Amino acid sequence: MPKSLANFEQILGYKFQNPALLERAVTHRSWAFEKVALGAGEEARNLQNESLEFVGDSVLGLAVAEQLYNLHPKASEGDLTLMKHRLVSTVMLAKVSKIICLGDYMRVGRGEEKTGGRRKEALLADTLEAVIGAIFFDSGYVPALAFVCRLYAEQFRVATPKSSLDYKTLLQETLQAERLSAPSYSVIKIDGPPHERQFLVEAVWETGAVRGKGTSIKAAEMMAANLALQKLKKEIGNNKTSRQPAA
Repeated sequence: MPKSLANFEQILGYKFQNPALLERAVTHRSWAFEKVALGAGEEARNLQNESLEFVGDSVLGLAVAEQLYNLHPKASEGDLTLMKHRLVSTVMLAKVSKIICLGDYMRVGRGEEKTGGRRKEALLADTLEAVIGAIFFDSGYVPALAFVCRLYAEQFRVATPKSSLDYKTLLQETLQAERLSAPSYSVIKIDGPPHERQFLVEAVWETGAVRGKGTSIKAAEMMAANLALQKLKKEIGNNKTSRQPAA
């Protein structure tokens, strides 16, 4: 069983008015459905954290965008987007989750426990988003923003457009978090005169493929990786839904 959630509140630096929100935030669906299967009643099914995760994802995105805007008021939209993608990535969420020992406080089913669920990057990332969502519902956006700023203090300090990783690296990290192989890139077509080249590059990974265009191979690869990230995010969301046991 997870450690005392009262201890976890001290680590978070936030005291819940409604402790049930935190309890739900750290509850993975594997725990909830296991309880239902053991006869705990259908109400146990509603304890899973996926709805809070959905809201927390949006709150995190807004909080990171606001803080980056304040820290880099002269940065372009592209630079801000690049930094934001890095900070809200599954890999980064899992990294900051370990700072607060989130895995120790998660409620997971016995199957997930045996397969190291408390250390899985995707599961840690989802649960952290659920915690952010829980704080939002408990007290509103301002306390949730303050929590994100505390949690990401070091990441915000070092984040710059120059130091941020590109879409290709973000795609590789996302695939790695999903236990998929790194993508491959190939030039499909080259159009235009020498001084106005247009390159068409295809990015391929185990579950999909996309194509991107650019005035250089690197630019085309970046566009393809960005499109792949968007497609992959939808795939991950659909897979979560399909794996959910039927009512």
